[in-house]
Amino acid sequence: MTPFESSKTTLGELSASAIGALLAGASDIALVIDAEGIVCDQALGSDQLDGEGCEDWRGRRWIDTVTVESRAKVETLLRDAAKGIPSRWRQINHPSPRGPDLPLMYSAVTLGLDAASAARGRTVVFGRDMRAAAALQQRLVDAQQSMERDYWRLRDAETRYRLLFQIGSEAMLLVDAATQKIAEANPAALELFGEGVQRLVGSPFPVGFDEAGAEAALAMLAAARAGGSGGEIRVELARGRGEITLAASMFRQENASMFLVRLARVVSPSSTAEAPNLAAVQLRLVQSAPDCLVLTDAEGRIASANAAFVELAQLANEEQARSESLSRWLGRTGVDLSVLISNLRQRGSVRLFATTLRGEHGAVTDVEISAVLLTHGNQPYLGFSIRDVGRRLGSDARLNRELPQSVGQLAELVGRVPMKDIVGETTDLIEQLCIEAALGLTRDNRAAAAELLGLSRQSLYVKMRRFGLGDLVPETEK
Repeated sequence: MTPFESSKTTLGELSASAIGALLAGASDIALVIDAEGIVCDQALGSDQLDGEGCEDWRGRRWIDTVTVESRAKVETLLRDAAKGIPSRWRQINHPSPRGPDLPLMYSAVTLGLDAASAARGRTVVFGRDMRAAAALQQRLVDAQQSMERDYWRLRDAETRYRLLFQIGSEAMLLVDAATQKIAEANPAALELFGEGVQRLVGSPFPVGFDEAGAEAALAMLAAARAGGSGGEIRVELARGRGEITLAASMFRQENASMFLVRLARVVSPSSTAEAPNLAAVQLRLVQSAPDCLVLTDAEGRIASANAAFVELAQLANEEQARSESLSRWLGRTGVDLSVLISNLRQRGSVRLFATTLRGEHGAVTDVEISAVLLTHGNQPYLGFSIRDVGRRLGSDARLNRELPQSVGQLAELVGRVPMKDIVGETTDLIEQLCIEAALGLTRDNRAAAAELLGLSRQSLYVKMRRFGLGDLVPETEK
């Protein structure tokens, strides 16, 4: 801050009222702060501050009139002024009864002649209304954010266009209408022309056609230039590489005209007739297969099922199965299907998974499932082949209560029978065999058999009655 060089000469002996008028006119608001930080007096130099609550500051501590984040600035401003340090402008916000905070830019000047007297004297604070500048800043920020949103919207649109242009199965060329040179070509177009054209992008259009085809392509571009789009035509590629169809449309991009040329190879009638027939045969094979074939989404909800599954699940038609979870009919509800889906996600396929299939009317069938993870586009699907193995020889071994002969046979029961049932059934069979062996060794002497088994006679009778073994008449009655 640079003071006047000869203030006594130029300003003279000013009265207090003149000094007050000078301070009020020098800023939008002027405050006189005493050494305790209390507003002794104030003057408004602008009518724009009427109704903002400034009239009530007199007699209050200045720091109590500002917002919380501005308190440190007030303390720094008054401390620097008390030390005689030149003050720089600081923005301080005041709560306003009208809603938004009132932003003011303040600078402080001490009335003392030196640092010692300034600490005991008073400080004049000059304030400038910053609402107009804040409004301009907000408008600038809003405009910048709007430009950024428009920029990202254009970037997203360009990304989608690039993606569609690159992955599209239809061959496409972008031709500059002014120079008639190929500006861009997607991979399908490069594959269509193949080795017949060494360099496609940058070459004049048409390129890679025979003489008659090139003339027809030029006529098509002229029609597109006149009417916006040209009709579809057929042309021959150079060196007898086949026949293709051409179609063109005109559009404007960045003050320049462009042609979008679409190309497609002409397919012979014989090949087009064979493909639908083959697809129809495959569909009939799936529908008529003796094994159940089911297609589900990634969560196991049925999308389609053949007639064999409808019959095995005891349904009236396929519509009853669609959108239903396969676990409704498969094995233990929610368990077997979760195991299958987990294995499919890890390995991609599952073979000969043994479980059961429950019909709607209570029929239970032993089945084996093979499954595979399929992908169509970006959508994953699960394909299940379910085979009825209920009539296979030896499949009813566990139902006839025969004791499994190996760990492998026990392992086959896992997933088909709960572990609790496997343990209980195996324990019962072992107990029955032990009792029969003991009775055989003792020639049906139950007292001796109980002693061999380490049981009391009462416990032996209970177990024999449970398994339906021997004559249950006590020995004393024989």
